[in-house]
Amino acid sequence: MKDMGRPKRADARRNEAALLDAAAAVFVTSGVEAPVRDIAAKAQVGTATIYRHFPTRADLIIAVYRHQVQACAQAGPALLASNETAYAALRQWIDLFVDFLVTKHGLAAVLRSDNAGFDTLHAYFLDRLVPVCAHLLDAAADAGEIRSDVRALQLMRGVGNLCVGGDHDYDPRQLVELLIEGLRQP
Repeated sequence: MKDMGRPKRADARRNEAALLDAAAAVFVTSGVEAPVRDIAAKAQVGTATIYRHFPTRADLIIAVYRHQVQACAQAGPALLASNETAYAALRQWIDLFVDFLVTKHGLAAVLRSDNAGFDTLHAYFLDRLVPVCAHLLDAAADAGEIRSDVRALQLMRGVGNLCVGGDHDYDPRQLVELLIEGLRQP
């Protein structure tokens, strides 16, 4: 039996991250109900490897979701440090956030399932991403680049609502760009 208190080796963490990235890529094109064999092929592993890490589809979906939320959360400070302006960092982060939102084909239906493992995902999402968005908004507002009366959750809900498209021809990016441009100081 595995020692749950011991941290994973670096190579095991890399392998798991690669598997989660492969699963996320397959979910983008085929939705969260994609066959496990497709994910295994993308990750270049056997299906048994996936089941060893994630015994159920729900375990895999939850892990992918948490992995992507974590990546989006970590991107905020990195973008702020690497961009010329806080507004540019905010725009790039919102682009990542949009990518995160539009790649969740079928996730809403799965989240409404009876699986108790999904109950905490929304809280995790809010706990990790709202502070990052708030920090980016505050930095841009403090620099005088954007208005200061927009709250992070308010902006994230607005972006999220624009990302709910009704058909395959809808791309929310143009509307989100207009929304973010509307934050600028006159």
